[in-house]
Amino acid sequence: MAECEKLPTCPFFYDKMENMPAMAGIMKRRYCLDSNEQCARYLVFRALGPERVPSDLFPGDADYAKQLIG
Repeated sequence: MAECEKLPTCPFFYDKMENMPAMAGIMKRRYCLDSNEQCARYLVFRALGPERVPSDLFPGDADYAKQLIG
């Protein structure tokens, strides 16, 4: 799978993870470079638009994403 198109501008990694580069790297490999269809942020982005992605939504928080999407 190709790199997620949102990775270069994903505020999660540039706002929430800037002080945790090792953890950010692990999460980027899993959710951004491997399968962005598993990323909760990406799912909300695709379903509801970028303005509806909460800043506190972690990529692995699928339950929260499902609540938001309905």
